[in-house]
Parts: sequence; structure tokens; C-alpha cells
Amino acid sequence: MAATPTSPVPVAPAGLTRRAESFVACEGIRVARQDIERHREAWIEHGVPAAEIDRAVAYEDRWGGLALPPAPFYESGPRILGADVPEGSAAEGWWIPAGDCRYSMAYGFMIGPGGEFGIDGYHWTPLHASTEGWVESLALADHARRWAKTITRITGEAVDSIDLEGYEPVPEVRGLTDTWWRGKDSLIALYRGEAVGMDAPECLEAHVYGGLDEWGSSRRLTAGGPRRT
Repeated sequence: MAATPTSPVPVAPAGLTRRAESFVACEGIRVARQDIERHREAWIEHGVPAAEIDRAVAYEDRWGGLALPPAPFYESGPRILGADVPEGSAAEGWWIPAGDCRYSMAYGFMIGPGGEFGIDGYHWTPLHASTEGWVESLALADHARRWAKTITRITGEAVDSIDLEGYEPVPEVRGLTDTWWRGKDSLIALYRGEAVGMDAPECLEAHVYGGLDEWGSSRRLTAGGPRRT
């Protein structure tokens, strides 16, 4: 029986905001998922627990084959999301590759023992509490870039001097090392992952999106549920 062709138009997984749903559907493409289930016996023979293989299969079923536009940081992020053989041990925990990098880099993107989305360089560094958080951050950056009147890039030690008084964290990005902050007419993205993961404070970076109205600050696009018609 011939395999069902994969539609290049992706349907966003459940649980995202309307903004992220629209971003995935309009800006992403979907290629064929990998059949990682066929590797189960070989991976078990190499000591990978069945529960971790189940986690990798679940990640592949939810995110596998999804290609999104380049990220504004991390050398543009993963090229295509997708799982591979879990890595780790019972003592340290297990990590799952999250997708191939776009370029040759000093770290890779991984899913942590608790489902965190992060980078593995000199140190494992969770960026967001989930893959959903990573996708939400991409969607928010795309939205802010379209609507901001000014975009300011701040690097190095100057990032620590940013005044966040009057700002509130953006919850849907589920930020850990990386966070987003929303003010009255601006959004701030703080990228700390490379600085932490590579022991390189000079890699601190922030993007300040200014001159946003209520639509531009994305307050009206945070709820989940059906898309608007």
C-alpha cells in the first residue's frame, strides 16, 4: 500500500496560542516524519530505556518534519524539528535530539529529561520549558518584527543593564534561560542561552521591539482555541 503523501501545509499541534498556530500554518512547511519506531529494538540493545524511546516517538509524532523560518538567534535554530536516538544514562537522565542545526555549530538542540527545549554545548542549557515555548518565541519574534517601529539589538554586558521595571514576563514562551517581556508599547527578548551554555558572557543578547500598539504587542493573540475567520 502506498504511503499517504505528506501535506506541505502544516497543522499546528494543539496547545499553542492563536498567534503561534497562524505562524506555523502560514510560515512553516511539513516534510515527511522519520519512522524512528523501526529503530526500537536496536536502541534497546544499546541500552536506551523503552520509556525514552516512547518519548522520542511522541516528540516525532508531534513535531517531526516541521520546518520553521530561521530563528533570530542561535544561528537560526534547527532546520527541521525531529527526534533521533536518545542520549544519556539512568544516573544523569536522558536527552533527545530536537532537530538538525542549520549550520555547523558548537552545540545541538535537545529535549531535556523534563521535556525542556534547549542547547547542549559545554553545558546542557534549557531555553524553554517545552518545545511549545520555543515555537511561541519564534512566532512572537516574527510578529514583533513585522509591527515594531524600532528594533534595537543589545549585546554583551549591556544586556544586564536593561531596566525591566514596568514589564511583565510573556508566559506562553515558557522561558527558562531565554525570556520575553511585555511592556506598554514594547517587547523585549532576552537570549542568555549561549552565554550560559558556552560559558561566554559576551554572547548575551537582547532584542527590543519598540513603538508597538496593542495589536503589535500581541496582547490579543495569546489565547488558544479556534482561529479567527
